[in-house]
Amino acid sequence: MQRQTWSNTLTYILTVAGATIGFGATWRFPYLVGENGGGAYVLAFCIAMIFIGIPVILVENVIGRRRMLNSVDAFGGKTSDGIKISNSWQGVGYMGLLGSFGIMAYYMVIGGWVLAYIFKIIIGDFNISSPINAQYTSDFYNSTIENNPLLIGIFTTIFVIINWIILKKGVIDGIEKSVKYLMPFLFICLLIVVARNLTLEGASEGVKFYLTPDLSKITPKLFIDVLGQVFFALSLGFGVMITLSSHLKKNENLIKTSVYTGILNTLIAVLAGFMIFPALFSAGLTPDSGPSLVFKTLPVAFSHIPFGSVICVFFFLLLIIAALTTSLPIYQVIISVLEEKFKLAKNTAINLTLGSIFLLGNLPCILTYGPLKDITIIKGKNIFDSFDFISGNIFFVLTAFFCCIYVGWILKKDSIYELSNQNALKGSIFKLWYYYVKFIIPLIILVIFYFGIF
Repeated sequence: MQRQTWSNTLTYILTVAGATIGFGATWRFPYLVGENGGGAYVLAFCIAMIFIGIPVILVENVIGRRRMLNSVDAFGGKTSDGIKISNSWQGVGYMGLLGSFGIMAYYMVIGGWVLAYIFKIIIGDFNISSPINAQYTSDFYNSTIENNPLLIGIFTTIFVIINWIILKKGVIDGIEKSVKYLMPFLFICLLIVVARNLTLEGASEGVKFYLTPDLSKITPKLFIDVLGQVFFALSLGFGVMITLSSHLKKNENLIKTSVYTGILNTLIAVLAGFMIFPALFSAGLTPDSGPSLVFKTLPVAFSHIPFGSVICVFFFLLLIIAALTTSLPIYQVIISVLEEKFKLAKNTAINLTLGSIFLLGNLPCILTYGPLKDITIIKGKNIFDSFDFISGNIFFVLTAFFCCIYVGWILKKDSIYELSNQNALKGSIFKLWYYYVKFIIPLIILVIFYFGIF
């Protein structure tokens, strides 16, 4: 059966952008900016996106489109010299699957948190129509998120069902068509919140903190956080880029699409900061509250502005749309392997993927703040944080590392041949990219891995 391909370049770019613009851009990026002193982190992130993010996107695009197969079978076949590539390289694909499983275990639960917040604001249980303080939001977070596994279980299930309905329609009819509508809506929500927050009294101080680099804030931790965020934000090492690019036509310009992807992701992440920091400084709040920034600190800021409840709902709608455009492709990575490699029917593959992740991942993460709160897995971390640590610091980083080794040392000139559209495109950029990902990028990734673990 001929493999489905994206209907046009724009829908592919929107789908890839959707896959990479999730909680990484809208939740993780802002709190890391706050923790690392503002503008210095933003500047380092933009530089890292150019010199690390985009080249590694190309690595996974080359692997995916070369064989136009799932993220496991993409590793293999024969080189142009007729040399058979060892099937042991498929272990890299399986490593990406484990990472995808790990991230979806807790990612869907955060989606449940966001839906719970939207629901509670709409019915009036979380009242931010008048100024509130940090104690109010902290108490609400504790009672709604940390001590109410039944409520979070219900909303996580709803989020999983939404994904299930879309995935049953397939890659093109389901994911592509959904993203075609979701991405414009995401931009609209984003612009509404940004426009409102930039007009607040004292917003300029937030913008100054956000955009003015303070060189004294540049530390080894900042660089490690930046490099880790680039991988997280671009879904590198998940198998997502390999899977999505396997549906690309052979005449698509991979360099152009990867550059657009990097620009869009950076744009959304930077715009997310313009939503958050003007509101925080306008309300006189500190930006360094860490992962709880979105759920505890930001609602306080919204409560101090006119129509704050409406703006807050738009903000959380933006988060859930971003999460959905990311969760669909990550699920599809695993579903494609079950369908193509293990010959399962599409519905069986979908049910097995979402069902096993829900039972073995989502439920334990939901119960982390309930009956399983005293259980620790690694480095004293609870179940929820362990899924995050193992997938983000081990599987994703190692998968990206071996992808670079595979392209640079196994495919060799075949990678240039694929990137240049079978030599139809000319220029020195192809060889420059090849030697860069062969020698430089693997060393950078090893540094990320070492500091991420130790």
